[in-house]
Amino acid sequence: MSFLDKIFGGKQEPGETKSFWKTIRSEEDLENAVKQSYENRVAIFKHSTSCFISKTVLKNFEKEIENSDDQNVSFYFLDLLAFRPISNKIAEDFAIRHESPQLIVLENGKAINNASHQDISLSQIV
Repeated sequence: MSFLDKIFGGKQEPGETKSFWKTIRSEEDLENAVKQSYENRVAIFKHSTSCFISKTVLKNFEKEIENSDDQNVSFYFLDLLAFRPISNKIAEDFAIRHESPQLIVLENGKAINNASHQDISLSQIV
């Protein structure tokens, strides 16, 4: 990783994914996230791997999660460039305009909150 990548959040290497993330790569993964929302809140982070702002917001949000004691949330991660059809499905299913980065909070199968860009924080979930 180059010096500038370390400062500005270069592309995350495969081994660097935080352990609390469950990835969404298919409609089945999305369905599992929705089902999980009936047991506890689900946070879906839609991330553009080519966007500096998205990388910065992701890093800040991950720090918030790591410093939190609240473990009653399931965190899902969607690489929206690699899985754009799933991102579109989320926007359609929950009637939420697509943005990037974006955090969508689910409870009992419904979107109860969403935020984008610098508005994304753990406070959006609880």
